[in-house]
Amino acid sequence: MIYSNMTPEQHALQHPSKWKTWTGGIAFTFFIAFIGYVLAKVPGFDQIGQMACAIIIAVAYRHFFGYPEMIRSGIAFSSKHLLRTAIILYGLKLNINTVLSDGLGLLARDVGVIIFAIFMTIWLAKVFKADKNISLLLGVGTGVCGAAAIAAVAPIIKAKDEDTAIGVGIIALMGTVFAIGYTILRPILPLDSIEYGMWAGISLHEVAHVALAGAPAGEDGLAIALLAKLGRVFLLVPLCFIFIAIMKRKHADETGAKIEFPWFLVGFIILSILGSYVFGQSIPVSDYAMEGVFTLTTWLLTAAMVGLGLNVSLRDVKDRAMRPLAAMTVTSILLSVIAYFII
Repeated sequence: MIYSNMTPEQHALQHPSKWKTWTGGIAFTFFIAFIGYVLAKVPGFDQIGQMACAIIIAVAYRHFFGYPEMIRSGIAFSSKHLLRTAIILYGLKLNINTVLSDGLGLLARDVGVIIFAIFMTIWLAKVFKADKNISLLLGVGTGVCGAAAIAAVAPIIKAKDEDTAIGVGIIALMGTVFAIGYTILRPILPLDSIEYGMWAGISLHEVAHVALAGAPAGEDGLAIALLAKLGRVFLLVPLCFIFIAIMKRKHADETGAKIEFPWFLVGFIILSILGSYVFGQSIPVSDYAMEGVFTLTTWLLTAAMVGLGLNVSLRDVKDRAMRPLAAMTVTSILLSVIAYFII
């Protein structure tokens, strides 16, 4: 029998409980969110807002200090579950009467965006002689919903874990750059809040990036942006089945993948209905209470984007993904331009 000379206190320090690492990770994302909030008060940074400042700090932290492995589970929780909770709550901001006439049109545009992004990225990958698997993953991520789409499609096309990680890192990096660029362009573009929200929703990469870029457009603009983006998220499910069918035909064997249904889309729609037809009408709700919910939603989104930023590794991007990155960048630029003219 081997006895340890460590005291219980020393053992606890070296082996913290799962609960502590989980709460520590969440607290860390909110701490950086708070720094972003403070930075956004500084002249110049106030033009891009709290969320953009926070995600810039997160990316810089990851680059200079590394990923805080000990609190990984809490950071992952923020980037995934806090994001989905925030999106559900944002449903309260959507006035369904405003978007009923545009719903089908948005979905049709979403289909076109996905087809264009995937095929354009694949074609450019051939031109640039880029890695095929990474490029395909980037095309799917660009067209659908970023990292979530890459994670869903990767096992179907039998992509290596390394390829998947690189794809997720590039999407997080470039999506952040594009989202911040959108916020900078917002004041000079001849678009009203609804048009700008549609543009962001049908052309940006992650749901979090759409939320970041859509925030300057106000409540209606952000709601439209999220509706357009969530339509692309919804289309991930049929897209995965299409890839499964292609892989089965290509390899003549069984290729399966567990596809997670975007239940937060259902929550978003339910709260949209409640916010449009119940709260404030059948059930009176004070403006103070609604403002409190909206403030909470903003902080949840900011913490979620911090988690996203902490997953961006600039070193991984430069090592083996420059050509796929180039293909994906050209596709993203073309997508933004085309989306601008079809809204």
